Amino acid sequence: MSTSSPAIETATAKNVRVTREALIVELHDGRTVSVPIAWYPRLAHGSMKERQQWELIGPGIGIHWPVLDEDISVDGLLRGLPSGESSESLKRWLASRGRPANQRLQPVKARRRSVTKRGPRARLRG
Repeated sequence: MSTSSPAIETATAKNVRVTREALIVELHDGRTVSVPIAWYPRLAHGSMKERQQWELIGPGIGIHWPVLDEDISVDGLLRGLPSGESSESLKRWLASRGRPANQRLQPVKARRRSVTKRGPRARLRG
């Protein structure tokens, strides 16, 4: 008697939501996976706007955040694996961002240019 193993389909993402506390991924097979945002430091340090700028990898085998340079596989989510990024790598990434996470950029005050009076000859030259 021969036995055959059923074909195992790879789970793929259909939609992604990121809240202040969780990464929520809806799968094509109807499941929803929710994990703490703290599992992924780059997402945790990103602004809400940056967290919303995601794209699916291939047919949905993973999620990519271009601005945050973060990739998370659906397989890793299903296996309950948090980020494997080293603390040194995270420190380098944070330093490359050039500002503390979630801090709004402040407008720069315009410098006043000194206005010098130009004589009649200078005005003619343009």
